[in-house]
Formats: sequence, C-alpha cells, structure tokens
Amino acid sequence: MRTLLQSDLVRETRISRKLMDVFIRAGLVLALTLLCYKIFSPFITMMAWALILAVTMYPGHQALAGRLGGKQGLAATLLVVGGIALIVVPMAVVLGSMGDSVHETISRVKDNEFAVPAPPARVADVPIVGAKLHGFWSLAHTDMPAVVQRMQPELGELAAKALAMVASIGGTILLFMVSFIIAGIIMAFGESGAQAAKSILGRIVGSRRGEDFAALATSTIRAVALGVVGVAFIQAMAVGIIMILAQVPFAGVLAVIVLVLGVAQVPALLVTVPVIAYIWLSKDYETVPAVVDSVLLVVAGMLDNVLKPLLLGRGVDAPMPVVLIGALGGLAGAGILGMFLGATALSLGYQILMRWVVTDPDVVDLDELEGEPPVVS
Repeated sequence: MRTLLQSDLVRETRISRKLMDVFIRAGLVLALTLLCYKIFSPFITMMAWALILAVTMYPGHQALAGRLGGKQGLAATLLVVGGIALIVVPMAVVLGSMGDSVHETISRVKDNEFAVPAPPARVADVPIVGAKLHGFWSLAHTDMPAVVQRMQPELGELAAKALAMVASIGGTILLFMVSFIIAGIIMAFGESGAQAAKSILGRIVGSRRGEDFAALATSTIRAVALGVVGVAFIQAMAVGIIMILAQVPFAGVLAVIVLVLGVAQVPALLVTVPVIAYIWLSKDYETVPAVVDSVLLVVAGMLDNVLKPLLLGRGVDAPMPVVLIGALGGLAGAGILGMFLGATALSLGYQILMRWVVTDPDVVDLDELEGEPPVVS
C-alpha cells in the first residue's frame, strides 16, 4: 500500500514538474514573440507593402529575368528603378500638389484671404436646409472672419489634421521607395521565399493545404493589387498629372478623390467632367489649351476601361464592399499606403475565411492526406 502511494506521489510530482516546465517554456516563447513583435512593429507596414509589391510584380520579374539570361538580381534592379521612375515620381508630384493646396487653403483662411462667392438665389429654395445654407453661405461671402471665429474649434482641429497629413507626405514617399527596394530583394530570392512560405503554411494547415493557401494568397494579392487598387492608382496619377499641368486648383486633392472612386469602382468621370466644365467656364484658358486639357481628361477618366482587361486576368473573388472597406479603413489608419494594404489584406482575409467556412471538418478527402506525415501511434 505504501509503495503504491509512493508511486502515485512520484507520478504526480513528475506530472506537476512537466506541467510547470511546459508553462515556463510557453511563457518564454510568448515573451520572445512579444519582444520580436515590438522590435519589428515599426517596419510592419513597409514589409507588408514590399511583400505585396513583390508578389504582384514577380511574374513580370521572371519574364524579364528570362530575357536577361536568368539574371534574377539584374532583373529585380531594373524593375525597382523603373518602378521608382514611373510610379514613385508621379506620386510624389501629386501628393506634393495636394500638400501645397491644403497648406495654401489653411493659410488663406487664417489670413482672411479666402474669398467665397455669393450664393445663387436658388440655394434658398432647397427643401429643409435651403434657408440655413443660404444664410450661412451669405455670411461667409460678406463676413468671412465671423464664420472663422464661429467655427474656430472645428477649423483648428481640421487644420492640425491637415498639416499633419502634409507633414507625413515626405515620409510616405520615402516609405514607398524603401518598400520598392525591399520588394526587389524579395523578388531576387523569390523561389526560396515561395518555398519558405509554403513550408510555413504547411506547418500550420498541412502540407497539401499549405500549397492551396499559398496559391490563394498569391492570386488574391495580384487580383486586388493589379485589377482594383493598381488600376485606380494609375488612373488617379494620370488624372492628377494632367490637372497639375493644366493648373487646376486642388489638383492633388481631386486626384485622391479619383483614387477612392476607382477603388469603389465608380467612374472617374464624376471628377473629370466637372473639372472640364471649370476649364471652359473659368475663362482662364485659351481655346487650344482648353481643348487639349479636356481631351486628355476625358481619356484619363476612361483609362480604367483599357487597364482592367490588361491587368486583371480574372475577376476578384472578394466582394467589392470588402475591397472598398479595406481601402477606406487602411486610408484612415495608415494614409495612402494603408489604402493598398487594407484592400489587399481584407480581401485575403475574406478569402481565407470563406475557404474555412466551406470546408466540412467531418468530410476528409483522401487526396488531402497525400504528402501528409504518417501518424505514429
């Protein structure tokens, strides 16, 4: 009896020690994970954007490397230099114009140099809000300082946010350039990186499903980055550059609006048509420049109809509200780059969730077990 009690005591002691050992190891792993996350967190946005760029441009990189005799590094370098020249430089010009417009508007309001035209008489006829809107508009026309004084708290908060946005433009452009360089490095070692991603996913969801999830992630990233956000970005940059050359006021702000509309799959003509009307009604343009600017804006406004068939090989499986919410949420949280990251990440998360939803845990396909390690009993 005593021997039995001692045996039970020894067993309980071993179990408690093993359990304590497991807890200590788990705690150390958790502490190491949190420490690594804290160290790496400032670079998450940059690395995520670099990864999206690398996955999106990798087919083009492979095609270019094939023409260069398989020189992966040279092909990546040429793509990075071309990307900075064709994408980063126009983005810097448009964002710089937006920053200048915002800064100039704030300065003019503070210095009482912002003139508001008189309201049309028909504004007062608008149901419900017409009278109040007409009165406020008239006050702004006749006594702008009084309006500024009345809205001082709101204008102060808005000005602070606007100036912070302008100050962050330089950082955004620099982050974009560094992301391009890192994407080039990733593409140069793309084959080993793809194998590493499949191995990591294989450890999480199984080797067979790991390849499926890797293919799903790759196709979703390319579809959203190229077919939705990429098309919207190219069109917004084209419209923005044309408006800057035409000296349209708030060209940078209007370009960002075109970008948001493009992600939402709304025609950019909603912006370009009023801009064309402004060019002809403002009487600040001669006939020939007005015609050229109008034609260019019409072409740029319909550019998505040409780009989508070229850049989007198949439809985006994620619903458009998912893409739009991701883009707007990313824009609110992390600026212009966050729009790309948010749209891509939320679309990918939606695809993975839907793949999990349609997978019945009670039904096991024998094909899924191929390549899985045998269970040792």
